[in-house]
Amino acid sequence: MSPDPSQQMLARTLRALERDGMVTRTVHPTVPPQVEYALTALGQSLANPIRELGTWAGTHIAEIESNRSTFDEARDSR
Repeated sequence: MSPDPSQQMLARTLRALERDGMVTRTVHPTVPPQVEYALTALGQSLANPIRELGTWAGTHIAEIESNRSTFDEARDSR
């Protein structure tokens, strides 16, 4: 049985973040094996830009939702 798509996507994303140097992966020799991920300094350096993006999104969410509604209504009326 293969893992569900969300598990596959999580594993793929974590591998990509590890490859990029954003996270480290530590496997603990337990039964079952335990895997721990941690942010590297490079990964931690994204905290402020991501926080700023969240603030921007919160400030503009009403405009974004309005634009989505306008777009969807135009698409649905075709």
